[in-house]
Amino acid sequence: MALLGPLLLFFVALFLPPDFFHLPGLTVVEQRVIAIFFLAAALWILEPIPIFATSVLVITLELLMLSDRGLKFLTAAQSGRFGSLLVYSEVMAIFASPVIILFLGGFFLALAAGKYRLDINLARVILRPFGSRPRWIMMGLMLITALFSMFMSNTATTAMMLAVVGPVLAAFPPGDRGRTGLVLAIPVAANIGGLGTPIGTPPNAIAMQYLTASGTFSFVDWMLFAVPFMLLMLLFSWWLLDRFFPSRQPAVRLRLEGRFERAPKALIVYVVFGLTVLLWLMGDLHGLNSYVVAMIPVAVFSVTGVIGKADLKEISWDVLWLLSGGLALGLALEKTGLAARLVQSIPFGSFSPFTVLLAAASLALLMANFMSHTATANLLLPLMATLAPAVSGLESFGGRAGLLVAVTIACSLGMSLPISTPPNALAVAAGQVETRDLARVGLPVGLVGLLLSFLTVWAATRAGIFN
Repeated sequence: MALLGPLLLFFVALFLPPDFFHLPGLTVVEQRVIAIFFLAAALWILEPIPIFATSVLVITLELLMLSDRGLKFLTAAQSGRFGSLLVYSEVMAIFASPVIILFLGGFFLALAAGKYRLDINLARVILRPFGSRPRWIMMGLMLITALFSMFMSNTATTAMMLAVVGPVLAAFPPGDRGRTGLVLAIPVAANIGGLGTPIGTPPNAIAMQYLTASGTFSFVDWMLFAVPFMLLMLLFSWWLLDRFFPSRQPAVRLRLEGRFERAPKALIVYVVFGLTVLLWLMGDLHGLNSYVVAMIPVAVFSVTGVIGKADLKEISWDVLWLLSGGLALGLALEKTGLAARLVQSIPFGSFSPFTVLLAAASLALLMANFMSHTATANLLLPLMATLAPAVSGLESFGGRAGLLVAVTIACSLGMSLPISTPPNALAVAAGQVETRDLARVGLPVGLVGLLLSFLTVWAATRAGIFN
């Protein structure tokens, strides 16, 4: 029954008179893209089916209704304004898009690190220098969580760190607010830390698809503006958590023990993990882009047996499908000409560039609090990529790249509810965090982060990162 509403919206948009949309010259193919877009938006927001299934449906509908190898009675040339069909091979090539490969490489690294306990042992070792005071332990947890989230799934990082924090929580008396602060610090740091690299979270990867399309934009270019932003947001979040959830304990005693494995396959994981990160950071020296580097851990771990056939079941294939659906939607908007037509229909010349930036980022933040961050990015970034050239004066805020970055950052700042992001849901499930705690921290973090993202975009523009 929950599917009826989105399906009804789809068919209404499909068969409405073209004049209804107030887009002069709208073609049959473009109207079909509108219908598919509405269906995807409704399904991603309401989630009557898994969000990855919505992506599969989007790709299938595009192949059937919009491609040159679709159903004959739907794609045969008709009288009037029929429009241009997509090349079916371009739609299918999305499954092997460089962005998909980039994320696949990240998944292999995370899977290998977890299998050979590299992640937990690193976390335990790194946490020791932060002493025994609760506020500094919280700072250590946040820094470690953010570091792992830069290269691993935010959800996997949160699950790992919640396990690591168990012995820490045992040192606090029952009812101590510091326990809530420590647990809540992990999803907040995971959400913020994911912004640090292009593989930290799916919205980043989607943005990279558009940032690299019009010129050279490397792994390091992203980190040059994202890491300072991430560190400032971590500092603000830590201050906020310490203020809202102070501990009664002046000091706690931690018992943290960890031992790195020395088996040959474990050593392979350590070397390949470090080498991959170094290659990502030194792209300008060796000439390999981040997408090519991502294939190294996939190949090495497969050939050496570090990742076996059974391990492949642990990879988050649903995330890759979800990414593919968003890329397919962007392809349809661009190649059919609908995105350009939408932009031409809106008088952006009458809006200041800051107004456009503020409205777009605010919309992304609002949507990201109530639906998947990736789904939000899938819906908004294709439109932003086409909208940017029509906004006069946007060059002072980084132009197309600045707008994409601001919206992408906003997508990851939605963390006010348990449903906003999987790390939030994991923290609530741990039993120490309530919805009001999330809202109390998530709302100010989102709003401050939004304002700071504009300053980041402005500073990155002045530094020439977006040129």
